[in-house]
Amino acid sequence: MEWVDNGPGWIAVMRASAAEVLAVDHARHHSRRIDIGIVGPHPAGSDAAFEIRAVFSDAHGALIEDPVCGSLNASIGQWLFASGRATDRYVAAQGSCIGRDGRIDVSQDQRAQVWVAGRTITLFDGQCRG
Repeated sequence: MEWVDNGPGWIAVMRASAAEVLAVDHARHHSRRIDIGIVGPHPAGSDAAFEIRAVFSDAHGALIEDPVCGSLNASIGQWLFASGRATDRYVAAQGSCIGRDGRIDVSQDQRAQVWVAGRTITLFDGQCRG
């Protein structure tokens, strides 16, 4: 377990495998604020190096799973690079348990700056007039 913070802070929990991450059945409500990231490695040769899950509580205590969370992926990236669990770049999978197929490209430049990227799909386009 590690405190990871790239703006929003998260409790990051390392599991032994992506299968263990996917098997987590989290509570649906908690009386206190929770921001937890769960991470585990996929087997070598998989299309993603790590499986990530982001679980956080809303203002009413409901626990919600984010399908793709940039701040968590940046924070976990800092941890994985600093601890030697990852080098240079990797792909993380996120959203699998909630019917999403997120793929996040995480890299580190020569100055140890972590970068998070990925493909997006625009679902809505327009303006809000107020």
